[in-house]
Amino acid sequence: MADQPDIRVRRAYDLPSPEDGQRFLVDRLWPRGLSKDAARITDWVKDVAPSSELRKWYGHDPARFAEFRQRYAAELREPVRAKALTRLNEAAKHGTITLLTATRDIERSQAALLAEQLRAAAANRRPPDASAGEDEDVPGDPACWLHRVCPACGNVAPAEPPTACPQCGTAIPRI
Repeated sequence: MADQPDIRVRRAYDLPSPEDGQRFLVDRLWPRGLSKDAARITDWVKDVAPSSELRKWYGHDPARFAEFRQRYAAELREPVRAKALTRLNEAAKHGTITLLTATRDIERSQAALLAEQLRAAAANRRPPDASAGEDEDVPGDPACWLHRVCPACGNVAPAEPPTACPQCGTAIPRI
C-alpha cells in the first residue's frame, strides 16, 4: 500500500460509490432523513465526533473555524476520542476509507479535520524496515501524534518534541 492512505470526505447524503472503500459516519447525530440502508456505512464512529457543546458553539460559522480546529484537536486527545481515531487509522492502513458527515460545508467540518489528522499520522509513520534497531522509537497510531498538532492552525509539527509550528510559528504547548 502507498505511504499516503486514500482518505476521502463526503456528505452522508451523497450516493455511495464503489470507490468509497469503507464508509465511516463521523457525526455525533444520525443525519436527518437518511435511512441506514441508504447510508451503507461500515461503522458509525460517533466517539470521534466533536462534543455537543463544541458542535453547538461552532455552528458551522466559517469565522469560528480556526478556533474550532484548535478546540477539536484538544478534544481528540481525550482517551475515548483518541481510541476512536485509532480505529479510523487502522482502517486507513488497509485501504480506502470515506469519512461521512451531514455537514454541507465539508471543507470546514470535523470530517475534513479528521482526514488531515489521519493523513498526517500516515506521513509520520515509518514503514517497516528490517534494518531498524529494536531500541529505535517507531511511531504508532495517530493518538501519539496529537501532541504535535498546532493549536492555532492544526498543522502537524515534524520535530520531537515540538516547540513551534513550522507553518504559523505558534508555540506548541507540552502536554
